[in-house]
Amino acid sequence: MTLEKRATIVWLPGWSMPPEVFDQLCKTLPEYQHVYLNFSEAETPEALLTNTEQMVRKWKISALHRPLFIGGWSLGGLLALHLAARGLADGLILFAATARFIRSKDEAHFGQPDAYVRQMMKATMQDALAVETNFRQILWTETELELGISDKLPRMGTWTAPSLLAGLQILRKVEVSAVLSEIVCPVLLFHGREDRICPYKGAEELAAGLSRVHLYAIPDCGHAPFVGREEEIAAEMRRWRDEQQYGN
Repeated sequence: MTLEKRATIVWLPGWSMPPEVFDQLCKTLPEYQHVYLNFSEAETPEALLTNTEQMVRKWKISALHRPLFIGGWSLGGLLALHLAARGLADGLILFAATARFIRSKDEAHFGQPDAYVRQMMKATMQDALAVETNFRQILWTETELELGISDKLPRMGTWTAPSLLAGLQILRKVEVSAVLSEIVCPVLLFHGREDRICPYKGAEELAAGLSRVHLYAIPDCGHAPFVGREEEIAAEMRRWRDEQQYGN
């Protein structure tokens, strides 16, 4: 299959992560053309949102009659849902995604309190690297730490402080709960059952609001379902795409 005939996946990374976090997964999926979006230099949340939408629209146009998928992890998953509600995706591949990150105390089992994110923002202005270090420590389960999966992430410090703050503001302000019915494309949602950042209950809630969704739950898995599980994820992606009867 030539590059011109491949379906495209536009990859949107999670907060503080360089797009290279998807490298190993993409290597297991050579049948796709992979496009990375980089959030690391966005100065404001508005710039991050606008630039992301412009780039996805560009690839949507260039895809012609080939499917365009958006792959998103966490913050990237929220943005992928936002873009799909605008008709910019033929399918979504989401990891640890949620329709609404900020939750009240009564809904703590679905997401995080606003005070938690505001504290991260305050700390980021003082010592961004320390915030990233602490964030990475809660991505994993004990089993994942013992297996060394946590060592597979790219280096820290690739995002500027303004871009880190912009990403946190998006997590605070952007939510797609009210427009889930406008997402008509198929969605494949991977989520760790032990995710402490975007709890699994939030994934179940998201899946319940989508019309064409498959929720793939991963036991003893934290907030980075694809890291260290690339072959498993790729196999499920192929099975799902075959079920949707997308053309090659």
